[in-house]
Amino acid sequence: MHFLDDSLLPENQQKLVIQVAPYGPEWLPGDSDDIPVTMDEQVQKAVDCYNAGAQVLHIHVRELDGHGSKRMSMFNEMMGRLREAVPQMTLQVGGSISFAPENTGEEAKWLDNDTRHLLAELQPRPDQVTIAINTNQMNIVEMMSEDDYAGTSFENPQIYRAYRDMVIPAGPDFYLEHLKRLTANGIQPHFMLATIAQLETVERLIRRGHYTGPLVLNYVGIGGGASGTHPADLLEFARRTPDGAVLTVESIMRSTLPMNTIAIALGLHVRVGIEDNLWSPRKERITSVQQVEQLVRIADELGRDVATPEEAKRLYRIGEHWSTADETLEYLGLPPNRRPGERGVPMRHPAPQGVPALV
Repeated sequence: MHFLDDSLLPENQQKLVIQVAPYGPEWLPGDSDDIPVTMDEQVQKAVDCYNAGAQVLHIHVRELDGHGSKRMSMFNEMMGRLREAVPQMTLQVGGSISFAPENTGEEAKWLDNDTRHLLAELQPRPDQVTIAINTNQMNIVEMMSEDDYAGTSFENPQIYRAYRDMVIPAGPDFYLEHLKRLTANGIQPHFMLATIAQLETVERLIRRGHYTGPLVLNYVGIGGGASGTHPADLLEFARRTPDGAVLTVESIMRSTLPMNTIAIALGLHVRVGIEDNLWSPRKERITSVQQVEQLVRIADELGRDVATPEEAKRLYRIGEHWSTADETLEYLGLPPNRRPGERGVPMRHPAPQGVPALV
């Protein structure tokens, strides 16, 4: 992304999109007072987050026993009820389905590819499904302190190790097929990218025509195989992100608020919710709704307009898809692919050749 002299002025920035993740599949109901369990509670949580100012809902589904659901029937029921309860929200299903271990001592792992591909068949269709690119460590406890998980199930050494050793399986066999199925069913992939190397892989997918649609992505700053919270890394990732992409910043625990404040100031977008963070800056428990309200206040102090749900959908370009790699590169503001025999950096509109020099 390019930052011009006036890029930090709020009137020149995109309206802010707030993504909320209120379901927290890694946590058990006793870990927080803010974990909805019944279907009614899960739907009401979406309504509350919407009323607080969030436009995008990151969805996981929980069974009545408190564990994350892996049943497509539960996801279908949740989607149907959410379409009625919060029809204006962008509904984004978490592509991990549920990585939480069902019993103490089990691994925290993502499900097999065949099961993950079923997210492309949900009815009603979600607007988005998140997708990881390239197999990667996902040690979500690496950046947590003991204070962060005090009083939660993570104090159990077996559960702690399960999340410490978790890996995201996301190689080419998975993501090529998953992108094909999502786009065939009119579902937009929301790319969850942990490093610049993964961003480069996505650009290669676009240049080779494997994905020809809007580029909506999260910068995942949670450590443990993903990026951390060094501001310079975030700035470099933003600099390498195409101008036509939409970039949201995601972090972990009490780093979430300062990272999101930086994002708001830069004109980027934000994610909050108990899936990422349980704590206020002063180490008091904070709900997903309170986190949304907090960012609305900060945006107001910085003069940054908050998008309406309809504006968020237009910014995400929900429902759009393009035909060719060249068209996608043009929309995203990336240089075109190199033509045979072309030297130098390919340009969309090269300067005329052979113009006499001024004397």
